[in-house]
Amino acid sequence: MNIALFFTDALLASWQLLVQSAPYMLFGLLIGGLLKVFLSADYVAKHLGSGRFSSVFKASLLGIPIPLCSCGVLPAAASLKKQGANKGATAAFLISTPESGVDSISITYALLDPIMTVARPVSAFISAMAAGIGINWMERPSAQKKHLSTLAVHSDCGCSEGCSTSPEHARESLMSKLGTGLRYAATDIWGDLAGWFFVGLLAAGVITVLIPDDAIANYLGGGLSSMLLMLCLGIPLYICATASTPIAAAFILKGVSPGTALVFLLVGPATNVTSLSVLFGILGKKATAFYLCAMAATSVVCGLTLDLVYASLGISAVAIVGNAGEILPEAMSMVAVLTLLGLSVPPLITATQKRFSTVKGGCNCDGA
Repeated sequence: MNIALFFTDALLASWQLLVQSAPYMLFGLLIGGLLKVFLSADYVAKHLGSGRFSSVFKASLLGIPIPLCSCGVLPAAASLKKQGANKGATAAFLISTPESGVDSISITYALLDPIMTVARPVSAFISAMAAGIGINWMERPSAQKKHLSTLAVHSDCGCSEGCSTSPEHARESLMSKLGTGLRYAATDIWGDLAGWFFVGLLAAGVITVLIPDDAIANYLGGGLSSMLLMLCLGIPLYICATASTPIAAAFILKGVSPGTALVFLLVGPATNVTSLSVLFGILGKKATAFYLCAMAATSVVCGLTLDLVYASLGISAVAIVGNAGEILPEAMSMVAVLTLLGLSVPPLITATQKRFSTVKGGCNCDGA
């Protein structure tokens, strides 16, 4: 393989992923800003910050109808965590949101069948609950309280726009609140995610070049081995829930079992190199590892169960493939890319300066 050609193709693939994900990422930043404005830190801490079970249950339900992909959900989840959501609730939101959504549910009904339409959000809820409860179970209560108290300190003293509990903030107009949310999304949230996001894009581009498109459906005839192979293929790949539905329909038409297709619908949107790289920064390495293992296990169990349902009912899965996916205009995607790149310049420069200062000086402490 020509190394220069390989890296060129990888960069082109990374660029294509950026064009595909930029509009959704900007929409996710908007959702994250709105969550900051309309969900107070006290409210989030109360409902998603405490309780190993109840917080995960609420976060799992919250994520089901929201139409965000695995990249677009990252800013929204980061905003929830910054405002007091515990790691389990954040992980549950990160799983249920990209796996489902009102848009992907409707397309599933159009391209697949009613059984898959119900199985998809139900499986997303189950996998989100399993991962979230497991992560919260690993977290010590003292660590959870310390996390919330740290957020409380930032809420009282570190608000650049004024604390949300102040009377002035409560009397803010709607436009003022929206402006506050947008500034928070563009600076705080994206400042935390930009570096991880672009590193993940480059890695995803390399993986996209290494895995041929036509090699996926040839070894997925059904059964546990097919689902395990689908895990290996689906976990690193980037694909949104809406875009994955026509591909799943094509899989079924070629003989892939409904359960194996469900594994693809669950794992593909919820896990990819880009999102996993950001998850290390949001959840930490231990929680991210459990997140991935729980996703893999529950998706396979749900896939095997779905195949049993079809077999017990004597139903042969028939997919009606049509032109269901909405394609964003190219001009809109390019505007989103340029906007995202513009927002990325300040945090990337800051991160580079910090890294260069640390390497050059050996220590970045104030007392040095």
